[in-house]
Amino acid sequence: MIRSLFSARTLTAVAAVAVTFLCADMASAQEAVAGRSLIDLTSYFGVGLVVIGAALGISRLAASAYEGMSRQPEVAGSIQTAMIIAAALIEGFTFYALFICSQK
Repeated sequence: MIRSLFSARTLTAVAAVAVTFLCADMASAQEAVAGRSLIDLTSYFGVGLVVIGAALGISRLAASAYEGMSRQPEVAGSIQTAMIIAAALIEGFTFYALFICSQK
């Protein structure tokens, strides 16, 4: 059932993120002299997840739009307009999420 919902590439990416989260505690366990941990990766994980999500979203959007344009060339203009608007919304949300992740 789960195999039918997610591709092997998606499961591999989720597994890589999970392993990274599990290893982050060991990497940041050592304390620096000033009291901050040597490796503070929490915001960097957030930025990475945001960028991966945006890339996947825009790539799926573009693939679907190009497929729709190839099937119905007469409505290619309206599909392209909708694709550009949706990509702009995805990028706007991405910039907002990156701003939130960069705040400490």
